[in-house]
Amino acid sequence: MSTLVLVANAGDGTITSLRLDGEKGELRALTTTTVGDGCGTLAVDPDRGLVHAATKEPAIVTLRIDAESGALTEVSRLDLDAQLAYLALAPGGDVVLGASYDGGFAATWSVQDGVVGEEVSRTEHANCHCVVTDAAGAHAYVVALGDDLVAQFDLAADGTLTPMATPTVAMPDGCGPRHLSLDGDVAYLVTEYSAEVFRLHIGTDGSLARDEAVRIDSPEADLGHSVMGADPAKEHLRWGADVHRVGEWLLASERTASTLATVTLGEGGRLGEVVSIIDTETQPRAFGVAPDGRHVVVVGEKSPHAALYRLGAGGTPELLARADVGETARWVSFA
Repeated sequence: MSTLVLVANAGDGTITSLRLDGEKGELRALTTTTVGDGCGTLAVDPDRGLVHAATKEPAIVTLRIDAESGALTEVSRLDLDAQLAYLALAPGGDVVLGASYDGGFAATWSVQDGVVGEEVSRTEHANCHCVVTDAAGAHAYVVALGDDLVAQFDLAADGTLTPMATPTVAMPDGCGPRHLSLDGDVAYLVTEYSAEVFRLHIGTDGSLARDEAVRIDSPEADLGHSVMGADPAKEHLRWGADVHRVGEWLLASERTASTLATVTLGEGGRLGEVVSIIDTETQPRAFGVAPDGRHVVVVGEKSPHAALYRLGAGGTPELLARADVGETARWVSFA
């Protein structure tokens, strides 16, 4: 069974549509759609055949997906007051959530008939880099890189955010929390400045509790701890980017050395050892796990390709194929 892959390319303002055939180990480009300057994050609504994209204008652009050809057709465009670094969709597709790094906020918007409407709720923290919901859509979590915390909310059906009794979960000072990935009653958080992955337990009320952590950068790269305002690539500093679970493994990317690390997971999703660190696409800001749970697509901000991997028995990703994408690829989604 084949899967449609969408890659957001910030450099040329496009979305590349690709076809992934897991059985054949193939990844091929289908078409490219111009969306807007700085297109860098996507949220797919598979039930309605829509994708919401954030651009630098700034705006949220909604497009209809042709599942066969991969062609995208614009449905609506909502102007914003600041660019979004992260987009997510609540279950059911009636609420879009976004995080603005430069604007210092996260917000929700209602969606009706495929059109993103008025803003419903907003919360402010320094350098918000990620916002996600749980599988039920009852809770939302905002990662604030500049404040070293995760803000946690009850999420109403209309998109209203209400802070939990414990409104924030502190992360270590200066670690630079970046992206959060939820998996049942466990969440995994990758940090930008310290290049660590933290496991957090999700309680019955939806609140997070921080547990153990593991470094995901290559020891051979000998990278230093980064800080706000540094240039990690030039100064040879850690630059953690993305994190996702793949079966019994956890994968995390680091951009300065352009690596993808595999971490073992134990009972309860506990973090184990780093069993593999491979070189991947240059400056891998984002990657995604295909719906089959076996294949991974990685893109790099300084690579003209997307790479398709399958994890081997020991957790090491095996490169199967590469396909052309646009400039400064920053996001991978599946439709």
